[in-house]
Amino acid sequence: MDSAEYHSALSALTWQIELGVDTCIADEPINRYEVPAKVEKPAAPVAAAAVVAAPVGEVDVVAAASVAAAGAQDLEGLRAALEAFPHCELKLGARNLVFSDGAPGARVMIVGEAPGRDEDREGRPFVGRAGQLLDKMLAAIDLSRDSSVYITNVLPWRPPQNRDPKPEEIAMMQPFLERHIALAKPDVLVVVGNHACQALLGKRGITRLRGEWTQASGKPALPMFHPAYLLRNPAAKRDAWADLLSLKAKLRDG
Repeated sequence: MDSAEYHSALSALTWQIELGVDTCIADEPINRYEVPAKVEKPAAPVAAAAVVAAPVGEVDVVAAASVAAAGAQDLEGLRAALEAFPHCELKLGARNLVFSDGAPGARVMIVGEAPGRDEDREGRPFVGRAGQLLDKMLAAIDLSRDSSVYITNVLPWRPPQNRDPKPEEIAMMQPFLERHIALAKPDVLVVVGNHACQALLGKRGITRLRGEWTQASGKPALPMFHPAYLLRNPAAKRDAWADLLSLKAKLRDG
C-alpha cells in the first residue's frame, strides 16, 4: 500500500470512528447512505390474540350452588355453605349474611325477596318498617315469629342500594332456597312479593297471583303482597287481610 492509499484509508477509518463505529462485523464495508433498489416491507406485527392463552371456561354457578346446597345436612350446615359460597358478588358489598329468623320447624315458612338496609345491619330478615308490619299481620291471626313462623329470603345478601334482585342472582340462590325449605320442613309456604314468586313459582304478577293457593317445592303455597308494598299502598291491606284469613283457615283445616 502506497502512502496515498494508507492516508486515505486512515482518514476513512477516523471518519467512521467519529461517527461512532467501534466494531467491525462484516467482511466487506457497508455503505449506509446508499439507497437500496428495493425496500422490503416490515413484517406485520403478531396479533395479540396469537400469544394470549385461551380463557378458562366460566364456572357454572348454579351447578356449584346445587352441589353446595345438597351437601348441607341441617340448617346450620346450610348457613355455613352459604357463608363459604364464593360466587355471589352481593356478599362483597353486604355487611351480614341474612339467613333466617323465627322458629325453625314451624308450620309456616315465609319467603321474602332480599334484605334491606335494616336487615343487612342486623343479619335478620324483616326487621325494618316492613318487618314491623309483618309482625302485626301475623299477630292478627295468632301467629308469631317467636313460636309459629319461620322466615327467610330468596337472596341472603342485600343488593346495592336496595335494587331489585337480578334473574341470574335468583337462579344462583335458588338451590339454597330449595334446600332451605326441605330442611325447615314447613307445612305451608307464604310467598311474599314478585321476586319470591319468580323464584318459587316461576311466575310474576303478584296482583294476579295473590290469594290463590298453589304448590311450590312440594308444599301448599300462598302468594301475598310484600309488607313494603302495603306501606306504599294502604288500600291493598284489605286484600292482604283476606289472604291472612285464608292462611289461618288452611292451618286450621290442615
